[in-house]
Amino acid sequence: MFRISAILVILLSLNSCRSQQIVKKEVQIAFIADAHLQDIYAKFEDNNYQGIQNPVTGEYANIRTMNAQLHSTRIFNENYFTFLEALNDIVKRGIKQVVLPGDFSDDGQPVHVRGLRKILNEYSQKYGISFFVTTGNHDVVKPFAQDAVKTDFLGKDGKEQIISSSPNKFSKSKSELEPIITADIKNWGYKETIQEMRDFGFFPKKTDLYWETPFSDYNYQNYNFEKAQKESVLEKRTYVIKNTNLYLPDASYLVEPVKGIWLLAIDANAYVPNEKLSGEPNNPKDFSGANTGYNNVLIYKSHLINWVKKVSAEAKQKGKILIAFSHYPMVEFNDNASPELKQLFGANKMQLQRVPSEEVAQQFADAGIQVHFGGHMHINDTGVRTTAKGNTLFNIQTPSLAAYMPAYKILTIHSDSDLEVETIVIGKVKKFNSLFPFYEQEYAHLKEINSKNIWDKDILKAKDYKEFTDWHLKELVRLRFLPEDFPADFLKSIEKLSGKDLLEINKNSQEIPKDLKENSLAFSDFETWTGFDMIFDFYRLKNADELAIPEIGKKRLKEYELVCKELKKANDAKLILWAEIFLKTMLGEPSDHFKIDLKNNKIDNLSVK
Repeated sequence: MFRISAILVILLSLNSCRSQQIVKKEVQIAFIADAHLQDIYAKFEDNNYQGIQNPVTGEYANIRTMNAQLHSTRIFNENYFTFLEALNDIVKRGIKQVVLPGDFSDDGQPVHVRGLRKILNEYSQKYGISFFVTTGNHDVVKPFAQDAVKTDFLGKDGKEQIISSSPNKFSKSKSELEPIITADIKNWGYKETIQEMRDFGFFPKKTDLYWETPFSDYNYQNYNFEKAQKESVLEKRTYVIKNTNLYLPDASYLVEPVKGIWLLAIDANAYVPNEKLSGEPNNPKDFSGANTGYNNVLIYKSHLINWVKKVSAEAKQKGKILIAFSHYPMVEFNDNASPELKQLFGANKMQLQRVPSEEVAQQFADAGIQVHFGGHMHINDTGVRTTAKGNTLFNIQTPSLAAYMPAYKILTIHSDSDLEVETIVIGKVKKFNSLFPFYEQEYAHLKEINSKNIWDKDILKAKDYKEFTDWHLKELVRLRFLPEDFPADFLKSIEKLSGKDLLEINKNSQEIPKDLKENSLAFSDFETWTGFDMIFDFYRLKNADELAIPEIGKKRLKEYELVCKELKKANDAKLILWAEIFLKTMLGEPSDHFKIDLKNNKIDNLSVK
């Protein structure tokens, strides 16, 4: 009897061990894209200038003007506090792997990259978080270091303060205050940025289970840390630029930080050489910036496709879950409205030059990428593409903490085929309004000098950071997007009309009364908003996708839908295009909280409707 019991215990124990091998613990990875960290409290290493003193707190800060923020697609100052808030939220959730898919800094200035490194080191040491970063166009502006200047820092008495790495980078006649000269404001190149951020994926660590680059000469079977370290030097990680004899660094890497999970960091910064080259070594002026993304990767960094194919095949063969990330989107991100946007606004407007071609999605999907996290566009979006060969790519656009809607993503890996993605909005941020006294001084100065197109002071009434980013987008639309992107005749035909005017654009339309009745709406509902409100809400949807729906309201969205139905019947081709664009922008893939089934190539919305 005892022997039978013992055998049963042993069998049960073995069965338990097998179960433990099959059931893997869930792994969570946080993705923070486009942090654009500017260390507002940093000190320059070669200049005693420490910024200006807060009239309320007495603290010194080195910030950009509100005017600069409201003409930029990113916030420069308050996102410093928001980044810390996001990291604290990640700590509370117990997440240990954090990915930053590029634009972690504000133009790769030494002062800001050092500031970011200190923050990441602190969270690594205190909370055991591992950070993995890749380069964006604002981290390595050009492949080699170059002098730079910012003319829009906020200085004494609300005036603009020039800070430059060279006295030759600005016109002194335009300076309101004595310019500050410091090497800490130059743009670093690959060599300096990668070295400063070396502990965050760019180089191997002893704790990594595996690490390689596109240029490594070892494999998974014969891997060891010493080999990886030897192959990781930047001099061994270069590629030749097409039609030149120039070599540039490539900071791509593959890392296995957790057993069974491969993170593929693709350095998609592709610098286009000038037709006429200087002939000088390491001259940053020989290249354009990298903000176009993957369209140029296919031309100038084709070696990455072959590497991705190799990595994907090995991941499949070894049973590894492969998660790719880079700074740039791999799939069209305008809810398939890019052709209409191009027709209405022009090929060089609405950031359409950043839209990846269909070939990008096809090539990377067929190379084996199934899940890719991107940034660059400061939008919340999901793009799905399936190739003729039956390969499906899910491109997940991570919002920026420095824009509307401020959020980061959490990937939960339930199994090798069951993934969950959740978007976490960082709306409440401590100290988000602590810099507002500075802006009061700036506003007073702008009024005093009778500045044109002055920003709306009501932004300083924002009750939280989410509302602040909403104001930021609204002012960005008014001050920049409308005058720069919108055709004047189209804007005139829509901006100041009421919703009722737009609904009745086709006089004597027979369907309107029926449509209103079916949707429990009245003509008076359409009198509460204008064409500008519709344009602003278009940008909210474009930026935040599903996250904007509660802000706009389902009732208002239904009103827009009925207006678009009428605009599509108008005699004006531009109004027809606008209606088609707006309707497509309302109907994207799930982007807030969703599940990806890699076995069946399906995506399911988990958001509460």
